[in-house]
This record gives sequence, C-alpha cells and structure tokens, in this order.
Amino acid sequence: MSASPITGVGVGRGAVVGPVARAHPVPRVPADAPSPADPAAAADGVTAVFAEVADTLQSRAEAATGTLSEVLSATALMARDAALSGQAAAKVREGVAPSLAVAQVAGQFIEMFTAAGGYMAERATDLASVRDRVIARLEGLPEPGVPALSRPSVVVAEDLSPADTAVLDLANVLGIVIEKGGPTSHTAIIAGQLGLPCVVRATEAAGLKDGDVVAVDAAHGTVIVDPDEDVRAAVEARRAALAELATDTGDGATSDGHGVQLLANIGTAEDAERLTDAAVQGVGLFRTEVLFLDAQTAPTEDDQAAVYARALSALGGRKVVIRTLDAGADKPLAFVTQPGEENPALGVRGYRLVRAAPELLTTQLAAIARAQATTGGTPWVMAPMIATVSEAADFADAARAAGIATVGVMVEVPAIALRARDVLAEVDFVSIGTNDLAQYTMATDRLRGELVDLLDMWQPALLDLVSATAEAGVELGKPVGVCGESAADPVMALVLTGVGVTSLSMSPAAVPGVRFALRAHTLARCQEMAAAARAARTAPEARAAALALVDAHVRAVLALD
Repeated sequence: MSASPITGVGVGRGAVVGPVARAHPVPRVPADAPSPADPAAAADGVTAVFAEVADTLQSRAEAATGTLSEVLSATALMARDAALSGQAAAKVREGVAPSLAVAQVAGQFIEMFTAAGGYMAERATDLASVRDRVIARLEGLPEPGVPALSRPSVVVAEDLSPADTAVLDLANVLGIVIEKGGPTSHTAIIAGQLGLPCVVRATEAAGLKDGDVVAVDAAHGTVIVDPDEDVRAAVEARRAALAELATDTGDGATSDGHGVQLLANIGTAEDAERLTDAAVQGVGLFRTEVLFLDAQTAPTEDDQAAVYARALSALGGRKVVIRTLDAGADKPLAFVTQPGEENPALGVRGYRLVRAAPELLTTQLAAIARAQATTGGTPWVMAPMIATVSEAADFADAARAAGIATVGVMVEVPAIALRARDVLAEVDFVSIGTNDLAQYTMATDRLRGELVDLLDMWQPALLDLVSATAEAGVELGKPVGVCGESAADPVMALVLTGVGVTSLSMSPAAVPGVRFALRAHTLARCQEMAAAARAARTAPEARAAALALVDAHVRAVLALD
C-alpha cells in the first residue's frame, strides 16, 4: 500500500512514475569564514568567477531556444553586472572572505528586488542563482542545481531557477517537483510549456532522496512515494488517455458545434515557429516584452518588424494576437527607467508608458504594420493595463492610424470589466488576462505563493468580472478571449464558454485536454455550469458546482475529481 501522498499545487494534467534525481544543494557560507591571506588577489578571483559564471550562462542561452534562451541571457547579464561583482570585490579587499562577501552583497540586492515587487521580485530567484553558482565555484563545490541525468527521472528541488531548468536533459526528465514556488513561477510556466507533470509548493518533498521512486500526479497536485501497482496502473492509464487526446487536431467546439478558438501563448518568434505543426488555431497572446526587457536600448523599428514578420509567417493564415509592450516600473527597461515607486504593480506599466515614452508605442505599432504589409498577415493588436474608456479609445486611434485593422485591449483592471460595454464600443475585441485581473481584484501579489488561494480563478468576484465582460461581448457581437492560466483548466474552460468567451489561449500542451472537454458538452450544458459556479459563495464551492455537471468520462480521463 502506498504511503500518504505529499501534496502541493499541480501544473498540468499529466502523471508519471520514476526515480528521484535531487538537485545539488545551495552552498552554505559560514558567517565566521576567515579573511583571505591576500585580499587583492582574492578580489580579482571573485571578479573572474563572476565572469566565468556569466560566460557559462550565456553559452547555455545560445544553446537554448525561445523563452528559456531569453531568460538565460538576462541571468547572464546579472552575472556581468559591474555593481554586483564590484561591490563583492570591494568587500574582499576590505578583508571579508570571498564567498561571504558575495553572499552579503547579493543578499542586499535580493532584498531590494523583493521589496520592489512584481517583475523585480520574480528576478530575485535568478539573482540567487547567480550568487549560488559563484559561491559554489569559489568553494570548489558542484554547481547547485540538477546533475547530469543518466536515466529518465523526476527532478526534485527546493526551487529551480530558469538557468537550472534550461540545462535539463529533457529526454530524461519525466516530471518536476518543487518544494517552494507557485503556479506562476518560472519553473511552473516552463513545465507547462513543455508539457511536463509538475507539482509546486510540495514542502514535504524535502524528505525525498536520490533514487526514491515516486508517482507525480499534476492533476491532483500529489506525489506518492513507492507507489503500489494500483497507482502505477492509474498513471499509465492517464498517460495513454492523454496521448490519445493529442491525436485530435480539429478546431475547438462544443458537442453541438458552438465554436471556441483554441490558441497558444508565446513570447518569441521561435515559439511561433514551433507551432507550425501544432493543433492550435493560432496565437492568442504574443508577449512582445521579451524583445525589450533585456535590451540596453530600445529595439529599432526594423528589428521589431523582422521578429513580428517571422511570427506571422510561421502561423500562416492563423490568428495572431500581438500584445504591445507590457513593461514599466515593475519590469524596468534600461532605456526608459522610471522613478522608484512604493508599489510598482500600481504604477507606470503597460499602456501607461505613453505618459513617459510615447515613442515606444509609436515605433512598435509602425513595426507591426510593416510586418503586416510584408507578410500579408492580419494581426490583431491589443494594449495591456488599460484602465479607462478614454485610454482604450486613444490606443485604438493610434493603432488604426498606423494601419492596423483589428484593435483590442486587455481586461486586467477591474474598472475595464465593469465598463466593458463602453470599452467594446471603442475597440474590436478584448482579451481577459485572468492572472493580473485576479491580482488587482483580490489585492494580492500574484508572485506570493502563500496567497495562491486568493488568486484562485474560481473566486466568485473574479467570475462576476469575467462574466460581465463576456456578456458585453455577446451583446455587442464582439470577441472576448481569455489568455490567462485559467484558460488551460478544462473545467474553467467550459464555464468560460458558458458565459460567452469566444477564444481560449494557453500553453500548447494544455490544448488537447481543453478540446476534449469542449467536445463532450453542449453549449447549454456549459451555460448551466457557468450559472452553477456563479451562484456559489466560495471558490471551492464554485468549482465543485461546475464539476458536478461535467461528463463522468471527461472527469475520469482528465482526472478532474
């Protein structure tokens, strides 16, 4: 009989059984580490090790592709930061032990990043990765992270940085279990993109050892040690069922033919090119900020146009929704920095950058229009962080003046959901970003894993805001999409369809399960589920009410119970 499961938050619907491969631990530096015999030489050594770590990370970035490559390049830039290495070297010259100096300086930067919140808080994990790699080299220890895998394994770690994830031998990675993190962490997002079963916030996984055999069930958020034959059989049945679902490549629709577009979220042109043979109807969210965030100067119109043209060409005639730059105080740009803000998540970000640097939007819209002209594609373009009807109208005017025919905005701020009819009178479509909408509705930082229950998309207040937006779209005959993580949840996808959402955008790996769920239910049943969920008083009650109306076969195949 298998032991009681370790529980956490699951990412995806898959399940696997395999041996544990533990990541090497982070090196610990004693507070009383002795001073160097030759402080000047030791300081030079610290500077050299920072450079070595940066070179290694950059090499891995060049070997990786897409989002992983971009993130690794950004982490390499952190390792090259003159302020970081310079302050550490200065401490060593004052007589502080090299590893202790690196730990102290990096700790100060990490505290500063964490206090800033938003994107900066997320990058604190990357900075910690740089710190740990430098200290390991200084101490002659193995680089922290996952060792070379000699067999298919379940990777278990306290946490994984993007650099750790990027060097995984995916041919030998069955699944990932993380003791910390949350469903919007780097590891969770990358695992979702790769279709790997993943469980995060599995705190009891700290007791797992190399070689322990575990069953990882992402659908239920569990890890079972030494699974018995019944568990193994259930895992194999799930794997076979999900593989069968992937053979259906048709368009998204309910059983009675009501169409719901199934789209992919991407961040780079390379991501678009990997969708050439994918069974998606296009791209519902092209996060263009990847082009900007790691650049020292604003990308030129030529550079941007080339990237957008690659993405449009890769998708052929399929739908491509491009989101304009979503950056600002919480995603700082080297070339248009903002003054410090107490709460950057509520500051100058997204569309609000027109207040400080209007040329960024003008150039980006011109580049998209050029890509449209050169490829013959017809991109849909939307702006993030719109908060008023006037902002929506101003953006629509600017985009249409640039030559873009189909213009929309993101619904991330509750004010827009509440005035959706007025907003849709100004634009051609809207797309609901449920991650940020949850953050702003529930006054909860989406990166705080311990508050994940407040960010639950089943929260009744969030369902009301999404429903209000979708109902306005139905009334005015205009598309309303969802491009947040909730679109990948098959039960939520049915509810979203029931309230009138017309497209769902997610990681490509999540599409087969959502397509399968849609095909098994009529539009009327989806509407019944939506009504049941909205009548509930709490998030768990809302999901339970919807789930009770889901076809039993779908519940079994997708392990929804």
